[in-house]
Amino acid sequence: MGKRLSAGILLYRIRRHAIQVLLVHPGGPFWAKKDDGVWSIPKGECDEGADPLEAAKREFHEETGFEVPGEPVPFRPVHQPSGKVISVWAVDGDIDATAIRSTSFRMEWPPKSGKLQEFPEVDRAEWFDLSTAYRKILPGQRPFLAQLEQIVQQ
Repeated sequence: MGKRLSAGILLYRIRRHAIQVLLVHPGGPFWAKKDDGVWSIPKGECDEGADPLEAAKREFHEETGFEVPGEPVPFRPVHQPSGKVISVWAVDGDIDATAIRSTSFRMEWPPKSGKLQEFPEVDRAEWFDLSTAYRKILPGQRPFLAQLEQIVQQ
């Protein structure tokens, strides 16, 4: 088996001369009461041999309900402690974070109850300034925020 790959879109916008990024909060009961350090760039698995940019666009749509609204700029991939490699593209654009519609997943909940419940993959999205985003995002994804700062300041 090859490396596990994920691909995503880091949507950003400039407001009052400050960079803001769109992050998503994972849905489901495990994440309901967690906040700092659990938000993510909209992303998902990329099958081996698949086009990572197309996978990133698909995952963005599945997690937000929106098409990617701009021209993707590739970032350097980031290796995660788990061994996964994440490829991300930055896109300058704007969507209404309160209007996202995510696909859902089913799981047994409560555990060992025999009851299957459906939960959204993403339960909300929000725009964050970069200093807040560094606190909210999964630590392994922070390098993408640093890469964004470099390209926007050029």
